[in-house]
Amino acid sequence: MIGLVSVVSLAVASAVSARKFTVTNNCPYTVWPGMYTNLQVGTAVPSQPNGWEQAAGATVSFTVPDKWTSGRIWGRTGCDFSSNQGPTSCATGGCNGGLVCDASTGTGVPPATVAEWTLNGDQDLDYYDVSVVDGFNIPIKVTLSDGACSTASCPANLNTNCPAKLQVKDSKGTVVGCNSACNANVDGSQANSPNCCTGSHNTAATCAPSGVSDYDFFKNGCPDSYVYAYDESSGTALWTCPASNSPDYTVTFCP
Repeated sequence: MIGLVSVVSLAVASAVSARKFTVTNNCPYTVWPGMYTNLQVGTAVPSQPNGWEQAAGATVSFTVPDKWTSGRIWGRTGCDFSSNQGPTSCATGGCNGGLVCDASTGTGVPPATVAEWTLNGDQDLDYYDVSVVDGFNIPIKVTLSDGACSTASCPANLNTNCPAKLQVKDSKGTVVGCNSACNANVDGSQANSPNCCTGSHNTAATCAPSGVSDYDFFKNGCPDSYVYAYDESSGTALWTCPASNSPDYTVTFCP
């Protein structure tokens, strides 16, 4: 009987140690989700491969360990892996590895709207956000099964009114992404830039949002997203939820 109780206890512990993640593609086109775990920070990885094809209207669900640390999910667009398995196989968001992003280096090429997590982190909290720090390609929303916790999102299509200097176009001239001012290197010095919060601007005190080019464009369009390196001061960039509640997460493209 003791052995049976032990087995049951282990089964219950295993069941509650993972979360359900659901990815829904509401875009009217195919999206190739990419996923990445920074293995230098944490070793727990989701049950789903690091990349897959998802048709318009399709939903995919999988489990994610309760200790998933420094993980991210984003959408890739305009992909063709028939002859190219590298980051340029997609119009936006491509990664090393082709369809399935490389476990070590497959973080995705900017610009890309990125949803990020650290589950069960400091102070028994889940930390999550939707980031356009590396630019924007498609709208994303992150919702939780715990209705008391906030939604992180970038629901607007920022490509529509993207400033000319930040536009990324495909071979047909269509704007498919909107770069950050840092990635676009609009001030010509990424090593010492208020847009990148580097060099003499590498602290929150010396890298205020007022000094970041086009901060208002991104923040006004997506107020509940992470816009630049020190955007936590806005109060609407990094979100938390009690890890003890074990919330499940839904990622929606084109919400």
